[in-house]
Amino acid sequence: MAVHALTGFSVVSVLSLGYLSWDWVKPNQLDNEPFADFKGKRPELKPRQPPHIIFFMTDDQGFHDIGYHGSDIRTPTLDKLAAEGVKLENYYVQPICTPSRSQLITGRYQIHTGLQHSIIRPRQPNCLPLDQVTLPQKLREAGYATHMVGKWHLGFYRKQCLPTRRGFDTYFGSLTGSVDYYTYDSCDGPGQCGYDLHEGENVAWGRGGKFSTHLYTQRVRKILAAHDPHQPVFIFMSFQAVHTPLRPPKGYIYPYRGMGNIARRKYAAMVSIVDEAVRNITYALRKYGYYQNSVIIFSTDNGAQPFVGGSNWPLRGRKGTYWEGGVRGLGFVHSPLLRRRRRVSRALVHITDWYPTLVTLAGGNISLSDGLDGYNVWPTLSEGRESPRVEILHNIDPLHIRAGHGSWQDGFRIWDTSVQAAIRVGDWKLLTGDPGHGDWVPPQVLANFPGNWWNLERGMGQRKSVWLFNVTADPYERHDLSSRRPDVVKVLLERLAHHNRTAVPVRFPDEDPRASPHLNGGAWGPWAWDEEGEREREREDNNNVGRVVHRKSLNKSKNKKKKKKKKCKICKLKSFFKKLNTRIISNRI
Repeated sequence: MAVHALTGFSVVSVLSLGYLSWDWVKPNQLDNEPFADFKGKRPELKPRQPPHIIFFMTDDQGFHDIGYHGSDIRTPTLDKLAAEGVKLENYYVQPICTPSRSQLITGRYQIHTGLQHSIIRPRQPNCLPLDQVTLPQKLREAGYATHMVGKWHLGFYRKQCLPTRRGFDTYFGSLTGSVDYYTYDSCDGPGQCGYDLHEGENVAWGRGGKFSTHLYTQRVRKILAAHDPHQPVFIFMSFQAVHTPLRPPKGYIYPYRGMGNIARRKYAAMVSIVDEAVRNITYALRKYGYYQNSVIIFSTDNGAQPFVGGSNWPLRGRKGTYWEGGVRGLGFVHSPLLRRRRRVSRALVHITDWYPTLVTLAGGNISLSDGLDGYNVWPTLSEGRESPRVEILHNIDPLHIRAGHGSWQDGFRIWDTSVQAAIRVGDWKLLTGDPGHGDWVPPQVLANFPGNWWNLERGMGQRKSVWLFNVTADPYERHDLSSRRPDVVKVLLERLAHHNRTAVPVRFPDEDPRASPHLNGGAWGPWAWDEEGEREREREDNNNVGRVVHRKSLNKSKNKKKKKKKKCKICKLKSFFKKLNTRIISNRI
C-alpha cells in the first residue's frame, strides 16, 4: 500500500509541476533548429547495413529516478524513448562503477577478469586486462567507427590501458572515477588532486569551465555531424552524471525548488540535464540521417546513493550492495529496427549480454571469443522471445571483509558463507557473507530525514550470513526464505562453488606513489613505462591474490643503475617543464 500511495503522490506532484505540458521536442539552449525540420525524412540506407549503435550509460542513477517509474524527477525524453521502445524491467548491472563497465566492454563476469574486488583506484597500477578483446575492438573489426565520450574508469597506468588502445578511434573524457563538473579536478585523498580531462591520449588543458554533460553532448553532436551515416558508427556516451559532486547549473534547479531536500533537488536537476542531453543527441541522429538505422540503448551503471539525493525505492539497498537496489538497473532499448515495440520486457538480461548482442547485430564474429558470460539477447529484445539467460552471477569477492558469523558449516560444507557472494538462478536469489547495507530508503522529500522513520525501514534482523529470496514474487527482498528452503540454498551454493572454480586471481595492487599528479605535470594520466608495466604485470600474475608488490631489485648491475639515473634526470626535466607549462596556463585562465 505504501508503494501505491507514494506512486500516487508522485503522479500528483508531477502533474502539479506541469510535467505533461513539457514539450520534449522543443529546442533549448543547445539546439536552436526546429525539431520538425527533419520530420518525415527517411534516409535511404541499405537494408542490410549494420545499424548505428548509441549506448548511453549514466552514473549512479537510481531505479526510482526516471519518470516512468513514478519519480518526481522530470525525464520526458527518456520516458518517450522508452515508451516507444522496450523497457527492461528485469535488467541487472553491477553495484559499482568499474565492475559494470568492465563487464559491458568484455562480456565477462568480474571473476574472469580479476576485477572482482572494489574499483580501480587512480593510483593503482591496474587496468582492464590487456588480453581481453573488447566490444569496440570487435565492432571495429566489423567495419565500425568507434568513439567514446565521458567516464572511463577502467585504469590508465600505462598507455596500453587507455580507451584509444582498447578499441576506440577517439576518446574525450575523464579517466578516473569522479571529477568536478566544471574544473575537471579529481582527488584521490588529501593532497592527491589533479586535472582529468583528456583528448585521445593527451591532457585537454584549458577546457574547464563548462558543465561536463553539456561539453560531452556537444562532442557527440560534432562526431555525428562529421561522420558519414553510410558507415556504421558506435558511440559510447558514458555520462559522469549523476555521480557526486552535485553541482548542476542553477537554472536547472529552479523547476525543483518545491523539493524540501536540497540534495534531492540538485540530484533531480542533474537527471534533467541528462534527459536534455539524450534529447539533443537523438535530435542529431535524426537530423544527420542516422536514426532510421540506429539502436539506442540506455543503462545505468549501478544503483543510487540515497544520502546524496538518489533513490532506489521501493527496492532494498543502495549503490555498493548486492541487494536489488544496488544491482537492478534502469534500462531500455529504442530503435526503429525493433520488431515488437512499445512494450515492457521482463526477460532476464545482464550487462554482459550487450557484448555478444551488439557484435552479432553488427555482423561481427563472436565464435572466436571463448569464455563469454553474456548471451545474444537481440531476439528477446526485438521479437519478445524467451531470454537465453537463466542465471546471473552477481559476484564472488574473496577480498571483501569476511562476515564474522559465516562458515563452511553454515554453507553445508559446499561454500564458506563468510565470503561475500551473490547469485540468481531462475526466480531465486542467494546472498552470502556481507551483502552491504540492506535498508529500504524512501525518496528523501523532506529537508531533514526523521530518525524514527528511518529506523522503521532498517534491515536490522538477526546476525546471519545466508539469505534466499524469490525475487520474482518478492522483488523488494522482504521475505527471507533461507531457513524454509534449504534445498534451494544448497543448489545455489553449488552454483557458486562451480563458478568459483573458474575464477582468476584478484587484481588489486597496492597504490603506486609515482602516480601522483604532482609528479606528472599536475594531471592524472599514465605514469609507468611500458617495460615497467610488463614487470608489474608478471609480478601480479605470480601472486595468488593478484597483489603487486612494488620493490626494486637489489642485485641490479652498475650499468643498469647508471641508465636508470640518466632516465631519472630526464624524468625530472620533463616534470619540471610540465609543471611550468601548467602554471603558465593556469595564470592565463
